[in-house]
Amino acid sequence: MASTSTGGKVPRIRTYVDGLDEKIEGGIPQGQVVMVAGEPGTLKSSFAFHVAYHNALKEGRKALYITMEQSRESLLQNMAGLGMDIAPVAGKLSIVDIGLIRKNLDVLDRRSWIEVLKMYARNMRESQGYELLVLDSLQVLETLSEFQHPRADLFQFFEWIRGLGVTGLIILEVRPEARDFGSYGEDYLSDGIVHLMMSRINEETIQRRLRVVKMRSTNHSTNLYSLLLEKGKFRIARVIST
Repeated sequence: MASTSTGGKVPRIRTYVDGLDEKIEGGIPQGQVVMVAGEPGTLKSSFAFHVAYHNALKEGRKALYITMEQSRESLLQNMAGLGMDIAPVAGKLSIVDIGLIRKNLDVLDRRSWIEVLKMYARNMRESQGYELLVLDSLQVLETLSEFQHPRADLFQFFEWIRGLGVTGLIILEVRPEARDFGSYGEDYLSDGIVHLMMSRINEETIQRRLRVVKMRSTNHSTNLYSLLLEKGKFRIARVIST
């Protein structure tokens, strides 16, 4: 499939978040590895799934979502509850539940976690030709892989994703009010960071917000925006301050 190209000569993958693509020159540059970072409850998984889902639904672009902790059934149930039922994108959006493999790791010739993940991602890239890869989440990968040299190992992993020739979305959980993204330089290794956060408006109201911290090859806004989800569609709006 031809890449979506809007805003200059860089081919881009639309997020289909109403109002966001216009802020990042039409979408995420194709081939980049972007972290979707945020504290618990900020809809990180839903945001990444939304990008993959709507690319499959509206453009027929194939995507692979790798869940490393939440089961496939739980993920699909949650997404259907948010208005993103898997049926319309069957055959385009694949969900791999690495948790099932985790339970049987001892019978897989004792291959490392990361080798198993790479095997599945590579085989499905060759057989299905997906263009979008979502990894949920980086913390689980780091914990289960028991990296001996985390900075070097993560550098190699990010380069491996780029070598697949896909656009990657990697989910990263961070602390509330965090000023850094990751413990081993993940923020420098990634091409982009979309930060989702919770902001207190008053004693009764908490608002989800979004900020594009960085996006290489893109003249983007770094402002904060309200993040809203309605009937399976994300959109951003001006921040509500009162």
